Amino acid sequence: MLDVSTVSVKGQVTIPVGIRRKLRVKGGDKVVFAEKNGEIVVVNANRIAFEDWQNSMVGEAETAGINSTQDVVDIVNDVRREIWERDYEGNA
Repeated sequence: MLDVSTVSVKGQVTIPVGIRRKLRVKGGDKVVFAEKNGEIVVVNANRIAFEDWQNSMVGEAETAGINSTQDVVDIVNDVRREIWERDYEGNA
């Protein structure tokens, strides 16, 4: 894909619609300009924030004793049971 845009006298550039769609950005969103392997890339700032959060969570499940999908299912069921007991059990 090759799209061309003109830089205004203020240094502004309109991001072509095809690129905006690929980046999943809309008016008001922030983008990051970064150098990667000698080239400048444009990245959706939300994506970088999400990736940073994902990286910060690596290993947290194991630390909490969550080692399988079944562990997650068990936790969800426990939470649902606690909510039911707290909010509804006495009203049934």
